[in-house]
Amino acid sequence: MATLPDVKARTITLESGTLPHGGVTGLALHPSNTKGSGKWVLRFVSPITHKRRNAGLGSYPEVSIAQAARVALDMRSKIERGIDPLEEKEKEAKVLEVPTFQEASKLLHAELLPSWKNDKHGQQWINTLEQYVFPLIGKLLLNQIQPRHIADTLRPIWLEIPETAGRIKQRIHSVMAWGWAHEYCPSNPVDVVQHLLPPQPSKSIRTKHQPAMPWADIPQFINTHFKNGNKYDVTRTMLEFLILTSARSGEVRGMTWPEVDFTEAVWIVPAKRMKAKLLHRVPLSKRAIEILRSQQGLHKELVFPSPRKQKELSDMVLTSFLRRVKAKSDTPGRVATAHGFRSSFRDWCSENGHSRDLAERSLAHQVENKVEAAYHRTDLLEQRRPLMQTWADFLQN
Repeated sequence: MATLPDVKARTITLESGTLPHGGVTGLALHPSNTKGSGKWVLRFVSPITHKRRNAGLGSYPEVSIAQAARVALDMRSKIERGIDPLEEKEKEAKVLEVPTFQEASKLLHAELLPSWKNDKHGQQWINTLEQYVFPLIGKLLLNQIQPRHIADTLRPIWLEIPETAGRIKQRIHSVMAWGWAHEYCPSNPVDVVQHLLPPQPSKSIRTKHQPAMPWADIPQFINTHFKNGNKYDVTRTMLEFLILTSARSGEVRGMTWPEVDFTEAVWIVPAKRMKAKLLHRVPLSKRAIEILRSQQGLHKELVFPSPRKQKELSDMVLTSFLRRVKAKSDTPGRVATAHGFRSSFRDWCSENGHSRDLAERSLAHQVENKVEAAYHRTDLLEQRRPLMQTWADFLQN
């Protein structure tokens, strides 16, 4: 069949109807409302779905008869090789839309945020990625990220702060799983990243050997770094209060004024802020009360707010301080951690003959034996008062 002549194409109208190209099977010029203009369409059967499909090749006369033929012949060649040209085009377009890891993380975070009851968790979720992940792989497209990229991101903290590394690994996995579900990447590289990283020590070993300052060294540490401080040095003030109360970092950083009862000299930490989700009462020593009094007026809600943003401080504030002053620990090559002061207190209790029950209640540890727990329901608040005052007196020596 002869190729569609140009003179015939220039006179195409709705009345004349569709004009087959003639030189390429399925290629035809479909008329538009204006005489001498139309749209090129290639009709074919997909070699993949075996369904009829229409591929638009542009408008006539902008796309000439010869140009339409060249494009159509190329598409026909792909069809003969088992390729659906429209599906291939869709995939190419999608490749151009692949988000970066940072973009994908923020999209997923926005989707997950309404399902989280704890706003703080939602903020921490994205904050950890911004701190540890975005600087290294944030600008990479999801389909560019390989297991080695994930391993290189996690390696600096994999053994140093394994709990944080584990949480970040889970969050990276969630982002990559989201990308896989949206067909932005062929697989999830986090699934095999463990083969590129050394084994982490077990949780029991990490807990037991978390760097802690020997209890006998703490009074000198406090005398050296806290004695001449001022109330506006929130980091030092907060750390001293943490040591005095043997509380967890998150409990102190998130402490609010409504939790403090000055009349009864007790700090009541609500269940929602406790690790075991049980209300915990902390008897306050004289020095702890002095610290709280010095903080009054700095913030209407938080006791130890961030000086600049007036928000809850990050755990890294305490970590950075301890690293900066090279706080001595019982672990060679590492400085003491904020959480380690709880271990120091526990060791002091044991080595100075204080009751195990009082020590465990002071740390808000739960009774593991279910039978014992069923009968032992008191938190021994009044019995713990002299213990915490004795601890405070020791620290002030």
